[in-house]
Amino acid sequence: MRSALSCPEQSFFYNTSEQLNNFAQVVQRIQQFMETEPLAHYAMAIGTDSQVYSGFTKFTSAIFVHRLGKGAWGCLRDFIVPRPIKSLREKISLETSLSEEIAFQFTPEIINACTDIVLPYLDKGADFTMAVHLDIGTRGATKDLIKEMVGRIQAIGFEAKIKPDSYVASTYANRFTKIRSAKIKASM
Repeated sequence: MRSALSCPEQSFFYNTSEQLNNFAQVVQRIQQFMETEPLAHYAMAIGTDSQVYSGFTKFTSAIFVHRLGKGAWGCLRDFIVPRPIKSLREKISLETSLSEEIAFQFTPEIINACTDIVLPYLDKGADFTMAVHLDIGTRGATKDLIKEMVGRIQAIGFEAKIKPDSYVASTYANRFTKIRSAKIKASM
């Protein structure tokens, strides 16, 4: 069995139309998307969801840039743990860690560069916001984890959103945790 860290899908971001080989390419695509319409309001979010399978647990992290009312651009990254994770706390904690890891890559310089795209148009309604979406909510078993996970995100300087407002984790990333690609099967 291959190590979780050697799974080829963990080293790049992708979406349904392209593969991005590194984080710099992700940032470039985000900025290109924003530059096409700098007068818009952009809400960027990072979120992770997971799915437990019989021999592994698949985590899918998403970066989603919503041009409010006018489309979106997003990309994903998979992370495979070569065992089923049964503990809800462990699973949610790892989801939060993977989102934190991506959020850390958005340095103040990158965030400022994105903000600079819309800055000349703030008086015309343009804006750029950023948050981390957590796949937890006030209903169900995850409610006991809210304070801890939200605190972790706030401690690194980002706004945390939970269900029902955490659509990047609970909807976008969730959809792609259900896809068992040939690459994942081959790596197991």
